[in-house]
This record gives sequence, structure tokens and C-alpha cells, in this order.
Amino acid sequence: MHSICFSFVRRSAKIFSYGHVAGECCFSSSPMKKKIHLPTNDRAIRLVVRAKLQEDLDRENLHCPHVKIIEELGVTHGAARVDLAVVNGVIHGYELKSDLDTLDRLPGQAKIYNLVFDRVTLVVGKSHLSRAIELVPDWWGITVAKASGYNQEVSLYEIREAQENRTQDDKSIAALLWREEALGILEELGEAKGVRSKSRQAVYERLVTVLDKTTLREKVRKQLCVRTDWRSDRQYSLSDG
Repeated sequence: MHSICFSFVRRSAKIFSYGHVAGECCFSSSPMKKKIHLPTNDRAIRLVVRAKLQEDLDRENLHCPHVKIIEELGVTHGAARVDLAVVNGVIHGYELKSDLDTLDRLPGQAKIYNLVFDRVTLVVGKSHLSRAIELVPDWWGITVAKASGYNQEVSLYEIREAQENRTQDDKSIAALLWREEALGILEELGEAKGVRSKSRQAVYERLVTVLDKTTLREKVRKQLCVRTDWRSDRQYSLSDG
């Protein structure tokens, strides 16, 4: 099986450098050693996955205002928060489950993510792989994270690629917007009359009524990318280090 791996190294080691091992494309900065497999943790997986996503975007030269990596993106007003989301023509959610995590919340998270994201990938510790496959839809991508070596380098192995989600809900997608953002779009369209003082749900309902599916998705993606006053500190754009 062809796999793609990226290794996380401690800050004291040199920055990622390319290497090739047995047909794999790897980020690594340490010499080959006998691997000692250790449980993965959230922080190590998060750093490696984000580095991989950034590298992918850099390789495709996607430096534009409408591409962004977002951490802890709230879905359905905080009912769930996906660990990482990439806005890049589609919204691709990445849920991380290390060996030290449990999968207890995954079924509930999956139901919410299925309403919103165009694609979803689960990055999971090896110990959870078998059960995780049973808990998520077939169209979800699955990547295994393995930690090894004294530096706890994390390698990622793609088991299956994420496919298009055909179960999205327009109102849930609209709810990725804050009320004032959704109302602002309605104002631009001249469709805000009657909902300016109404609840956010009424604003979302109006939005999905006046916009077709394609236009709604485009406007939501654009707004997420241009948003600057994030209420979560864990948000990154392509210009971040």
C-alpha cells in the first residue's frame, strides 16, 4: 500500500526536510533508528497534520484570500468543533483522535459533521483504527497516525481518501456564519427586510430560501476566509508561520 508520511520532530531539531524511504514521501530530520512504537497524543498529531495541510497548499501555490486553515471550527453554534478545517474551494474537516483519546464522542460528532462539510477525514491512532472504520461513513477519509522513536515522530498513513459528501444540510451550512454575517449577505442581496430583528434561525432560513445550493456554499466559504474577528484564538491563515 502506498502511503504518505510526515514526521513531527522536536523544536530543537532542524526544520522538516524531504527524504524517501521505500516509496514513501516523508518529512524527517533524524537518522534511521530502530523504531519504538508509542501511543500518539493530540498535540503531536495536530502539528503534523497541520504541517501536511500547509505543505499541500504551498505545493499547489494556493496563496489567495479564499484559502484558509482553521483550527477548532465551531459547527452548529458550538455543538461540535472540528479539530482542523481547510477552506479551499470546498470545506474539508479533519477530526483527530489520538491513541490517548476515546471514540465515545465520534458518532455524535460524525452526525453533525455530515450536515456541513464537503469532505471529512478522520486521523486516528493505530489502536483505534478497527473501531473507527465501523463508526464513520464510507465516504470519510481515514488516515492512521503512528508515533515511533525517542522523539515520538508521528507518521501519517492514508488508508482511504475522503469522498464527496452527499448528505449536507443547507441550513446547517448557513449556520457556519455568524448572524451578522448572514444578515450582511441578505442586505447585499436586498433580501433582509422582515428578518433584521428576527432570530439567527430566521436569518438562516431566509438565506437558504433566496440562495441556491452552489451560491450558498460559495458565500459561506468566502466569509470564513475573510473573517478576521475570530472568537477562537486557534485560527490560522496561510500567511501564519
